[in-house]
Amino acid sequence: MLVPTDGSELATSAATTAAQLAKSQGGQVVGVYVIDPFPYIGIGDASAVALQAYLSEAKSAAGKALDALGKVCAAEGVPFAGDTIERNVVYEGVIETAKAEACDLIVMASHGRQGVKALILGSVAQKVLTHAKVPVLIVKA
Repeated sequence: MLVPTDGSELATSAATTAAQLAKSQGGQVVGVYVIDPFPYIGIGDASAVALQAYLSEAKSAAGKALDALGKVCAAEGVPFAGDTIERNVVYEGVIETAKAEACDLIVMASHGRQGVKALILGSVAQKVLTHAKVPVLIVKA
């Protein structure tokens, strides 16, 4: 099963649910952290330095998030593999990874926002739920 993470407590909650489910079914967990591309706004050396700083920070955050997910899986005795990818649209990266890794379930967290907040903020979970070709289990906070 695929577990997208952003390193938040909410994502850790989904990871715990996923690891327990994977253990009960003899499955494994694939974690993914999707990095938004650098918002390129200029030309020259300053932009190159900013790009490197951005990627370094993003990869560091991804490593920490995937390490946390791996620890949750290890505590349950579940095999884990993690990957960091860069995509313009986060939900598309999640769906592409699920397909590439032949995952039969996506387990992810959601704040469960409703009404205007949901419309304004959008939701990666909602978009994955709408567009995924495999079942999606949403763990609500």
